[in-house]
Amino acid sequence: MIERIVPRYVAAVDAFADVPVPLLPEERRVAATLRAGRREEFATVRHCARLAGQRLGVAPFPLVPGATSAPGWPPGVVGSMTHCRGYRAAAVAHAASARAVGIDAEPHLALPAGMLARIARPEEQEQHRALVARDGGVHWDRLLFCAKEAVYKVWSPLTGAWLGFLEATVSFSASSPAFRARIHRAPPEGAGAVPTVLDGTWLARRGLLVAAIVVPNAPAGPGRACPSKV
Repeated sequence: MIERIVPRYVAAVDAFADVPVPLLPEERRVAATLRAGRREEFATVRHCARLAGQRLGVAPFPLVPGATSAPGWPPGVVGSMTHCRGYRAAAVAHAASARAVGIDAEPHLALPAGMLARIARPEEQEQHRALVARDGGVHWDRLLFCAKEAVYKVWSPLTGAWLGFLEATVSFSASSPAFRARIHRAPPEGAGAVPTVLDGTWLARRGLLVAAIVVPNAPAGPGRACPSKV
């Protein structure tokens, strides 16, 4: 499903159920601290990431959370993982093709009461009212959360810093499943050139919402990656 909203040079693999797969030694130490159900999704989403990496010719690699919870990808590779109830996915690209990848998946349900006010800036709350009036078939509040998670998953590896929900404004296109995020926080000193505007795409399917942002690095040739599913 995630492969529908990422460029062809990004390898995407997803799963709709956990699969019994082994973890690498570095990952087993982290998994040992998790409850049983969480361990299975932890393993499955890393299996997706390694399968995606194989599509790019990348050898199996461990993925261990870092200081900002983002996993450490091997040299020359960028990627993102996501999991929610009934869905796990990973998207991976060569660093020569993309500077960063951010994906997120959420159940296509309304946010809990009061949560929209915690994640949405005033202009986004106004946009939400207009979107609901125009198309009540989409849970736009949950989609906003999903898009902002994808924004964070791009910002974090580019800057090594956290980004709050209210430090970005997401605007949804009126004519296509696309969105644009404007960052209101300056990157930390030493982070280099970090984009302040990020463009993404989204999809509602099979009771899920998925969002993706890819920051390109250089034009990718055809056939660099083949999407796959577990």
